[in-house]
Amino acid sequence: MITILAGTNRPNSRARRIANYYRRVLSELGAESQILDLAELPADFVATALYANVGSHPEFNRLAAMLDVGQKLVIVVPEYNASFPGVLKAFIDGLAYPGGIAGKKAALVGLSSGGQGGLLAMAHLSDVLMYLGTAVLPQRVRLPFINQDLNAEDGLNHDLSRQLLREQAAALLAF
Repeated sequence: MITILAGTNRPNSRARRIANYYRRVLSELGAESQILDLAELPADFVATALYANVGSHPEFNRLAAMLDVGQKLVIVVPEYNASFPGVLKAFIDGLAYPGGIAGKKAALVGLSSGGQGGLLAMAHLSDVLMYLGTAVLPQRVRLPFINQDLNAEDGLNHDLSRQLLREQAAALLAF
């Protein structure tokens, strides 16, 4: 089982839509997957699920437990203000430490409305993941100008984007 994490809590996010697309790619490759959407986080989780409250919030725990199912993840990370969304960092901070995502393998997909394609977000997130003991697949996919690439059917308009995601998914399965 591969967990695909939509790395923002924005409702109906492009990250979630790319997660849906990635899930279809994994299915075509014969891999089981599930989507962990940070939009399902409880609104008060920063005050009720972190620090002294780790492990005590049932809804947060349900989402965190989705990471325990398998050893591989795909993190679809939008670029917010030259980094990754704070809600993703807060979610990671709320995971059991040590543990949580230690020993797992992760593939990163960055997206942005500009030309960088989430490059800075993936660089910052890679540092955090490696600190926590998560191996990051070197083959990171950048999806720049996502507003033009992502279509209304949650598909991608550009052949290169589709090819890169498929190649990354295959590499993750072999990782």
